[in-house]
Amino acid sequence: MKKISILFAAIVFAVGCGNGYDSVNAQEFAEALENPDVQIIDTRTPQEFSEGHIPGAVNIDLDREDFFEQMDCLDKDKPVAVYCRGGRRSKIAAERFVGKGFEVTELDGGIITWEGEIEK
Repeated sequence: MKKISILFAAIVFAVGCGNGYDSVNAQEFAEALENPDVQIIDTRTPQEFSEGHIPGAVNIDLDREDFFEQMDCLDKDKPVAVYCRGGRRSKIAAERFVGKGFEVTELDGGIITWEGEIEK
């Protein structure tokens, strides 16, 4: 009986820890970007974005007051790939996108882990 209780607790914990989005490494993120429908979102500041970003990315600064308004301009029927500098902001943004019904892939570790092309 004790083993069953422990197993049940582990299952409940694992299910409860789901965040609703995929947090992936740079290689897996690059693979997600191969989807022609993906909407690439850079959640950094405009200054950070101008210093270099993933080609095709749209800058929606997580810290702006109109973040949710800008998010609402995106197509919920298309997947979203989000990133920031180190991964903290993109995880927050990913949760917000999931809350609005988007399918989300997040670059774990941010653009500093990115090995692909950078556009300035």
